[in-house]
Amino acid sequence: MVHPEIHIRKIIHIDMDAFFASVEQMDHPELKGKPVAVGGNEKRGVVSAASYEARKFGVRSAMSGIQAKRNCPDLIFVRPRFDRYQEISMKIRRIFLDYTNLVEPLSLDEAYLDVTENKKGNPSATLIAREIRERIFKEIGLTASAGISINKFVAKVASDYNKPNGQKTVAPEEVLDFLEQLDIRKFYGIGKVTGEKMYQLGIFTGKDLKSKSIEYLNEQFGKSGRHYYQVVRGIHNGEVKPSRTRKSLAAERTFNENLSSEIFMIKKLEKIAIEVAKRMENGKVAGKTVTLKIKYSDFTLQTRSKTLRYFVSDKNIILETAKDLLYQEKLNNSVRLLGISISNLNTETPKKSGSETKENTVSVQLKFEF
Repeated sequence: MVHPEIHIRKIIHIDMDAFFASVEQMDHPELKGKPVAVGGNEKRGVVSAASYEARKFGVRSAMSGIQAKRNCPDLIFVRPRFDRYQEISMKIRRIFLDYTNLVEPLSLDEAYLDVTENKKGNPSATLIAREIRERIFKEIGLTASAGISINKFVAKVASDYNKPNGQKTVAPEEVLDFLEQLDIRKFYGIGKVTGEKMYQLGIFTGKDLKSKSIEYLNEQFGKSGRHYYQVVRGIHNGEVKPSRTRKSLAAERTFNENLSSEIFMIKKLEKIAIEVAKRMENGKVAGKTVTLKIKYSDFTLQTRSKTLRYFVSDKNIILETAKDLLYQEKLNNSVRLLGISISNLNTETPKKSGSETKENTVSVQLKFEF
């Protein structure tokens, strides 16, 4: 039985399989079937993505290159090529748009699609997802996984169910049983820390979570309590929003050797500023707040920000502001990473004042083909 507060839609979540690493293996056939890490190296840096061959050894994103090499001695490191990943991502997005204009990208390698009403007139979201995955493989050469269900939350969880190169449909009448049987760590948005806390509280599955009152969950998890209470009941009425507003743009570099001289750091910042300006030009945006990110050799992190009176996108202004922030105070140690980000963008819209609220839409459909 579907909860009365649920607005039933046909939502597909498409997630590319090991996207960065798969692009590298596609472009460099000699890497196929081998453990590949994008980003980092065996001496320093951080892994951005890992192929499935590398994941078998416990290599994963955000892991240090040193640890990744320990886990997998045969690991092959490759430099990331974000322009190439962006190019492939746009080709995939054009395939999505053949089916619906309601496409909400989450990143370069995943997106939500609302196909409740679609351009193909196909009543089956399951068949649409399969066709999209087949086209991505045939036209681009990469595999993707998909989750299909009544809302974004369940579709997102389902897309991870038969990875890689698979899909999972959770029909309306299956949602509650699916969520009840799911390990709580598989719930989208529940990270390692929250998952461990739930385990300590005796919450191991969706069924355990569902047994807790909203008062108990609010007491234990604050504002997130209400969210957990609702999603385990299949209530997640967030719409697929094609125009997700970008909050910031950034670029950063990890150095092969730690830097202790500001003169050498300025040279690195010049290249980073050029990259940020290029990304702003491609995105046709400008911003007011410049933030300098500094990671020291002892892995401590520091950020310094400055908000200008006008929107900027020029690399020279970005660089000069970053230099001012660098000289703002003495460095604590030698530096292993520098980054520049631009936020407070001209694409952001002011928040509405007042007490406008959206009413939940109630939808009852007896025949709903998935």
